[in-house]
Amino acid sequence: MSQLPLRAQLASALGRTAATLSRATGRGDGSVIGGRVGLALEPDLLRQLAQNRRLALVSATNGKTTTTRLITSALQELGDVATNAFGANMPAGHVSALSSSKDAPYGVLEVDEKYLPEVIDTTGAAVVVLMNLSRDQMDRAAEIWLLAQKWRRALAGRNTHVIANADDPLVTWGASTAASVTWVSAGQPWKEDSWCCPECGGPLDRKGLEYVPPGGHVSGVVGQASPDENDWACRECSFRRPQPSWILDGEAVVDPRGRRWPLDIQLPGRANRANAVIALATAEAFGLPVERALPRLREVRSVAGRYTTVEREGRNARLLLAKNPAGWLEAFDVLDPALPVILSVNAQGPDGRDTSWLWDVDYRVLRGRPVYVTGERKLDLALRLEVADVPFQLTDSFVQALAAQPPGKVDVIANYTAFQQIRTEFGRAV
Repeated sequence: MSQLPLRAQLASALGRTAATLSRATGRGDGSVIGGRVGLALEPDLLRQLAQNRRLALVSATNGKTTTTRLITSALQELGDVATNAFGANMPAGHVSALSSSKDAPYGVLEVDEKYLPEVIDTTGAAVVVLMNLSRDQMDRAAEIWLLAQKWRRALAGRNTHVIANADDPLVTWGASTAASVTWVSAGQPWKEDSWCCPECGGPLDRKGLEYVPPGGHVSGVVGQASPDENDWACRECSFRRPQPSWILDGEAVVDPRGRRWPLDIQLPGRANRANAVIALATAEAFGLPVERALPRLREVRSVAGRYTTVEREGRNARLLLAKNPAGWLEAFDVLDPALPVILSVNAQGPDGRDTSWLWDVDYRVLRGRPVYVTGERKLDLALRLEVADVPFQLTDSFVQALAAQPPGKVDVIANYTAFQQIRTEFGRAV
């Protein structure tokens, strides 16, 4: 901290004080207000706080909070790590995170997709992690093709190492201007936003080798065909999936040396195994081998309330976050088919006001189990379930929906602000 100019030291200290007061008065966790105060006093504070640290920036539509947590857990094997653990992923949150761990030599910051170019420019981060892109909050966020284009421009000409999901064509296109890329096959279960080539607009073949162009090439990396379900190629130009060096294979990861490591992590579902593969590749970019990083990943059981089980009057509710169609697909993957499920949807600013995305989710998987619907936009969700022929029961509140359950276990899926409201009901369990 002594290396900072006096003005930056003062701004950082006052920001931490504001964050402490916010927590003490119950107004929030302080991760945003602290950064806002600091930036108001010193607009260049983020750049100054980022100096002399090795930073990783993590961006995606889904899974960035969890992956940030997994990478942070791994890098703690090397030393102290500054991170925005609760998802405050814009510059104010980054300032707060770096300021609160002012002596940490490492930093892992979750970054909103739209803000990534700005944060790359400001922090000069050594590593950037790009995982997936799909439609999200379309009433206020840019079209995802435009986001990928901004990523390309931000990475071009920079000495930045990128860890990128080769199975997502938009992510591959966004990362392909980087000087150095580690390609990871983490999968892409939600393909509805990437059937067209971002390079030329032609159709993408998502499986097989029928339309592989000769001499396929991505950012200086010749993509050898891989006959697996994640392979893709454009029919009309040379853009195709690059050869990954890290591969998610069922419940294990195959590293660049061909060694296979079981992913017996605590977090459930295929999406979290994909997050773990990305985390292991990132850890190695920091010089941390798999055998040291993997035990750290196994220690993570919950992330900002996600996958936490809370209890009230004999009812044990497991909390799952799903904020867009791709996220609901991931949540369905970890549901227990024997349990009832409570669904809660809001449409506040952080959620996006437009709920038309509900029609892109295939809710038929919920047939055959008790379904309870609540949230500010419960009628929107109820109509969608009615059309999908999924029986449900409307409830006025989450408390009412939980009280309607018999003692035992129940799964809960909620979008962002609905999820936070439920966490608050239980004292923001983490």
